[in-house]
Amino acid sequence: MDTSTIWTSQLWWYLARAGGIVAWVLLAASMIWGLLLSTKLLGRRPHPAWVTDLHRFLGGLSVVFTAVHVAALVLDSYVSFGPAEVLVPFASHWRPAAVAWGVIATYLLVAIEVTSLLRHRLPRRAWRATHLLSFPLFGLGTLHALTAGTDAGTVAWQLVLAMAGATVLGLTAARQVRTRPYDGAGDGLKGGPRDATAAAGGARQAQLARARAVAGSRRRR
Repeated sequence: MDTSTIWTSQLWWYLARAGGIVAWVLLAASMIWGLLLSTKLLGRRPHPAWVTDLHRFLGGLSVVFTAVHVAALVLDSYVSFGPAEVLVPFASHWRPAAVAWGVIATYLLVAIEVTSLLRHRLPRRAWRATHLLSFPLFGLGTLHALTAGTDAGTVAWQLVLAMAGATVLGLTAARQVRTRPYDGAGDGLKGGPRDATAAAGGARQAQLARARAVAGSRRRR
């Protein structure tokens, strides 16, 4: 094997590794940014259009680099991946489970991005249900990154995965708390049933007071 052949083989392998790493980083960034938006941690005021566009842009770039990752794996001759290995879960002869998590995550990523592009043409429930697949997508993508590839065993990469995973878990918990309409006792959180009842009662009393004041002024006249 001459030098040019070895260099070409290594090129595809390094491109596959780099494409996979960048794809996961973009996915994690999109996930974290989306959770920051949904938890209102960036503020409750309406955001500029670029804030939402950044979330979509990161997700779209993740699809692009996932395609680079898959294409480079097929072109690489070291493991010899074919179309079946990169498209069918558990069809790979090399680390079948690890590769399967990546295959399933790819399908989820494509489904989420396609429905995001068609958001205005889909029922809101259908779009929301598909968008919630972002959570298993991130989990499977992280599992794939932990179990497949040359970089899976490096401490630095494991720390990055752990930090991103902890951030997503923390923001998800904050999202559940901040979007909960009320607690079990019906009070303690703004917007609960008791708050709504008190507000309605106060408004009713104010209306009655104004009506009595108007009636009294008419009688004096």
